[in-house]
Amino acid sequence: MVIKHGRALDDRVSLTIDHDTHDLMAIIGLSMAAHAQLVVDVAVAERILRMFPLKYPELSEFPVPLPSAEDVRLFRVTPMVISVLDYSKGFGHTNLVTC
Repeated sequence: MVIKHGRALDDRVSLTIDHDTHDLMAIIGLSMAAHAQLVVDVAVAERILRMFPLKYPELSEFPVPLPSAEDVRLFRVTPMVISVLDYSKGFGHTNLVTC
């Protein structure tokens, strides 16, 4: 995403979702091209932030409080093209999914 003077000039992003692995050939995950939009509704952002401890209960054990909507920027990501990565089938193996 290209940002100039606090505004996005280009909302395209690329991201990968995977688990950590020390074995390169064990990579299995998703890669996607998407568009990202800033979540500007504070109520929506607060609702999203309240979901984190539900998904990750260990966050309640952190010695510092979780950030508020004013402390972070949240983005809604809309995938356009998704590739399923499965390097167990060969280095760089992907299956393309279009949205």
